[in-house]
Amino acid sequence: MEPGTRFKVYCSECREKVELPADGFRLTLGRTPAQAHYSFGCPLCGAAVRKPAGEKIVEALLGAGVRTMRLVPAEG
Repeated sequence: MEPGTRFKVYCSECREKVELPADGFRLTLGRTPAQAHYSFGCPLCGAAVRKPAGEKIVEALLGAGVRTMRLVPAEG
């Protein structure tokens, strides 16, 4: 994806469709694909929104350079 990529998403709180730049998202990848999710702050109502991220969403967000955190098990 090109720099300046924007994504349209629905806010779970106010139910409005909003458009955000890639830097408005955070992607979290867990140990399994089922644990992947993305989050963003709704610019309309201010809610912190977290949604599951399927394979296609993960690919799109990674391709746009979204900040990504990988969860790994603690050693010990």
